[in-house]
Amino acid sequence: MEPEQSVSPSVGRPEMPEGYGVPETSEGLLSWAEVETRLERAKHYWLSSVRPDGTPHSVPRWGVWLEGRFWYDGAPTTRHTRNVEQNPAVSLTLESGTEAVIVEGGSVATRAEADGLGARLSQAFSKYADSNYAPGPDSWSGPDGGGLRVITPRRVLAWFDFPKDVTRFKFAGVEANGTLGG
Repeated sequence: MEPEQSVSPSVGRPEMPEGYGVPETSEGLLSWAEVETRLERAKHYWLSSVRPDGTPHSVPRWGVWLEGRFWYDGAPTTRHTRNVEQNPAVSLTLESGTEAVIVEGGSVATRAEADGLGARLSQAFSKYADSNYAPGPDSWSGPDGGGLRVITPRRVLAWFDFPKDVTRFKFAGVEANGTLGG
């Protein structure tokens, strides 16, 4: 599966209760490029999914932000994978609570051929080589895709200097579960 071109999201302020001090103007809004750079450079992410009984489940994940999406892999028997197979809705966050990036979307199983997306993913995953994780370009090309999953963002909330720069990004053409609409 080759990804579609990245789409520029619409940008604005999130709706927050009065008293949070969120500016009413667009002055100070973050750019998508600033936020995407943080997603690309991060090594540790938190993935939250929903258990079949409706309770939340969060787990730290390694993965890469590439071509406008978050790519990660793992065994289909893990709790978070079993969760997203039943309900693809997820939240993905970076480690900081003061320089926050919160991605809402959907996680779906996929695969990547070694001579295309697989090579790009392998290069991006090289950031984990010092932790003894360096998947090759063919790691996600088998029948099961090597456990590869992709999160397509639907909405992203970010701030690096709250409340001055709190920004909401919305992605058109993405369904409520985070998958691309037709």
